Amino acid sequence: MTSTVPEHEIGRSVVTEPVRDDGPPGAVKARGLVKTFKGGVEAVRGIDLSVRAGEVFGFLGPNGAGKTTTVRMLCTLLPPTAGTALVAGLDVLARPAEVRKRIGVALQEIGLDPVQTGRELIELQCGLYGIVGEDARRRAQELLDLVGLTDAADRRTKTYSGGMKRRLDLASALVHSPEVLFLDEPTTGLDPASRLTVWDEVRRINALGTSVFLTTQYLEEADQLCDRVAIIDAGRIVAEGTPEALKAEMGHDVVTVALDGADAGATAAAIGALPGLERVVPEPEALALYVEDGPSSIAEIVRRLDQARISVGAISVSRPSLDDVFLSATGRRLEGADSAESPPESGGDSA
Repeated sequence: MTSTVPEHEIGRSVVTEPVRDDGPPGAVKARGLVKTFKGGVEAVRGIDLSVRAGEVFGFLGPNGAGKTTTVRMLCTLLPPTAGTALVAGLDVLARPAEVRKRIGVALQEIGLDPVQTGRELIELQCGLYGIVGEDARRRAQELLDLVGLTDAADRRTKTYSGGMKRRLDLASALVHSPEVLFLDEPTTGLDPASRLTVWDEVRRINALGTSVFLTTQYLEEADQLCDRVAIIDAGRIVAEGTPEALKAEMGHDVVTVALDGADAGATAAAIGALPGLERVVPEPEALALYVEDGPSSIAEIVRRLDQARISVGAISVSRPSLDDVFLSATGRRLEGADSAESPPESGGDSA
């Protein structure tokens, strides 16, 4: 992996002092990380992160939120405009070459030679890290076994499915036994079965002791895989914690009232004095009501709307999800969010 700086990146990195290692060793520590592109586009706006050694850390957010830009800075592919970062205990600006020796990276773009076999590709990658001869052959076989590609090892990669290519990309990022593995949207574009297979491989890699920094826009992926999650929106972290804790902080149940043309303000006013109601969050064509007891509140909601002569659509109840956490923090749902904040040139955040 080589360090490149896109032509549109403005100025030089601004680092006022070395990173302060103010706690026990971890996989990633970032303080005040900022990235500004040409035209003043702020892709990352002052991010603080602390990823513990041995955990799967999820970076969850919509397209254009700043996920990929952050990963590229942590992987030494982009210099930060401001702020500092340690990866595997090393300053990414002061010691980039050493950082690259300790990390593995699988970005969104899978660059596989279609005429190479899976085994040839892994052995070639081994050679880039000084692993040659019998050692390379042994390491390639270990990794092919790890990601379940032994039977396809001697097939050309152009015959591989999308899921198989993702798993081969994971294997190639692991040849030098990295301390930290960065995965940028590892299951984007995969069918559900292939996605589950990649999840299993990530769990297996993590169980062997590798710290994993995972970007995703899939709620279930973050919920299922990650020990902790940071939710990013418009270049800023808006919530952070374990998936369970983030959902628990929402409290209570979520009752969703589909407006079906009803006036949102009048509907909220009619429901406003509902017993046990914590807050009302408007969303497109619906209201999300956070209440102590969702099932028992539905009858009272219907009664109040009937008294106000307001006709609405379906009323449903659920427990809080990570999407509710995102809605509460930003005022909109995560899924289906429009892409924004990223510069059009390469190097912007496409995740």
